[in-house]
Amino acid sequence: MNRTTVSLIAGTAALAAVTGFATLSSPQAAGSAGTAGTAAELPVERTSLLCPSPSTSDIAETSYTSFTPVTKGAGSGGGAELQAAAAESDGKSRTGSKGKSDSKAKGKKAAKPVLEPEEPGKPATGDTSGGDAPALVGTSEGRFAPGWTVQETTEVAAGSGRGLQGVNCSAPDTEFWFPGASTAADRTDYVHLTNPDDSAAVVDIELYGKDGALDSTLGEGITVAPHSSDPILLSTLTEEKQENLTVHVNVRSGRVGAAVQALDDKLGGDWLAASTDPSGSLVLPGIPKDATAVRLVAFSPSDSDADLKVQLASPSGLITPAGNETLHVKAGMTTSADLGDVTRGEAGSLVLTPTGTSAPVVAALRVVRGKGDDQETAFIPATRPVGTRATVADNSAKGTTLSLTAPTRGATVKVTASAGSEGGEAVSKTFTLKAGTTQNVAAPTPTGLKGTYALTVEHVSGGPVYGARTLAATEDGVPGFTVQTLPDDRGMVAVPEADEDLSVLQK
Repeated sequence: MNRTTVSLIAGTAALAAVTGFATLSSPQAAGSAGTAGTAAELPVERTSLLCPSPSTSDIAETSYTSFTPVTKGAGSGGGAELQAAAAESDGKSRTGSKGKSDSKAKGKKAAKPVLEPEEPGKPATGDTSGGDAPALVGTSEGRFAPGWTVQETTEVAAGSGRGLQGVNCSAPDTEFWFPGASTAADRTDYVHLTNPDDSAAVVDIELYGKDGALDSTLGEGITVAPHSSDPILLSTLTEEKQENLTVHVNVRSGRVGAAVQALDDKLGGDWLAASTDPSGSLVLPGIPKDATAVRLVAFSPSDSDADLKVQLASPSGLITPAGNETLHVKAGMTTSADLGDVTRGEAGSLVLTPTGTSAPVVAALRVVRGKGDDQETAFIPATRPVGTRATVADNSAKGTTLSLTAPTRGATVKVTASAGSEGGEAVSKTFTLKAGTTQNVAAPTPTGLKGTYALTVEHVSGGPVYGARTLAATEDGVPGFTVQTLPDDRGMVAVPEADEDLSVLQK
């Protein structure tokens, strides 16, 4: 095979990698979208999502919500399904909280949640209970693929990590960064690895603390069997106890989904989603206005230190937190800054920009609500902008807050509340955001709502917009909450038109 042929195959493979994996087709009428060589925006035709095992607690109650926004040009066929991943790949014990084993017998599967999407534009829900619920591997095709999202939400009434835990099921990838993890005595953090493919994946897990990389050989060459999931307890990878860590998941072969479950003995817990790719400037949207403690954790994977300007995008504009005007991040080391109650009762998002020469960083926030024994924790990673469209599912009439920020320029967005999972009609509103501000917008709710619904944010005009959704539920006085960001759903992909030319195979 000559070099030209290999290049063509590589280009096609790169297009197919969008949104986990996506099968693309050319425009049916060549030239209808423009002149030859013009890229056509087409819906992806296949999407993969992976949901981690929700909890090891016997009193956990977990709900799943699947939603696909209606997408023009997506056709009329297809479907979506979530299937249980196999039990742990090697059948061995994985040490759990307080020495308890959370392993399951090899080949044993818990009953999967009943979740059968009927049509785009309407959420489908399922639920499960207890500590044996498996990780899920999901695939959607045809009209169900563009923008497909699945939310996993778990309520744990007591014990380590008690409160509300939520995570958007994510697409498989080959690299992940998780600033904000911990091996402190009161934390029990797992990194969940899920392999959706027919061949084994080989993964390295690296830990970086305040002084650089932690000594560990146990994180090298971890094998995740096909169609299986492994929760890896971070404290088994190193003997060092550090409050703030950055976890780097690097996949040598294959693909995995990855998420960190952070459980605290006193401050509840939540899922820590991966930070967006390392960048010189980052936005961390949607800090709850009643946050009592906010901690910024950042890491620079480059060989250069990073000096960052720290600003809060408030409802009135960009402000600089007193005493935390800048953050110096040493190369290869995890740095943290306690910002306190930085929002002071107003909506806010953190904006990080270089003060001089730019160096790539990853970052996340640990956010605490409540006081004394009634505290709960959530995490907000740096995220991509909303882009063309972003969706978040499992919203309710009460306890849902949608936060939007336009850090550089004013912008206009359209927000659509879908039909309810058990009834109701979709409703849309348009919002205008001023430059440098964050707003907790009065998001619409479906007319005649029954059940839960999805919120879809579409960029209409202006500068980039970032978003996050907070779910809150108080149980026995404990303010349980969880925050999910709204990155672009990558439901559309640019496909260049091309004419058939077999002469390239003869060169």
